[in-house]
Amino acid sequence: MPRPKTLPNEEVLDAALAIMRKEGPDALTFAALSAACGLSASTLVQRFETKSRLIQAALLQAWDRLDRLTAELATSAPKTPEGAVALLVGLSGDYGGIESYADDLLILREDLRDPASRARGAAWRDELSAAIEERFEGAPATPAGIGLMMAAQWQGALLWWSFDPRLPVTDFVKMSLERFVAAFTEAPAGD
Repeated sequence: MPRPKTLPNEEVLDAALAIMRKEGPDALTFAALSAACGLSASTLVQRFETKSRLIQAALLQAWDRLDRLTAELATSAPKTPEGAVALLVGLSGDYGGIESYADDLLILREDLRDPASRARGAAWRDELSAAIEERFEGAPATPAGIGLMMAAQWQGALLWWSFDPRLPVTDFVKMSLERFVAAFTEAPAGD
């Protein structure tokens, strides 16, 4: 079968990310990507120049998708504390099972190594925190900084789930976040 002459960067970077998820970032080479997407290794080198630029482009495309998903969920989630839980549960759906979650930690390592990806992560943190904060506007007894606190609780729930993944990740996250919200939204006994 002949090699394709062209392939959009989005598809090439999807293939690169798939290799990184399945085999780890060190397995991503121009030869491996060539075998996965069908473009010649020389064509890939012309497009991305170096392995580090290829990895960065794949990571930034993944950040673009996460930004879009976050915006979509923020648009559809009610502006209530329950909507904040729904937003974060929605973001948890892509983690899948324990194997894919563990593999994605290798991708996170690459994000932390790359200054452009770290900047995207910091910007996403701010956007996500603001979206969560919106869902608590007008809720009584809401602590200052609830957006970042709840995002941190969410990330912690994902990590704790990974040590004992008997439940689907979304179920575990939902239960954890509902307990978190209840801790400061429910009236104390005797009120």
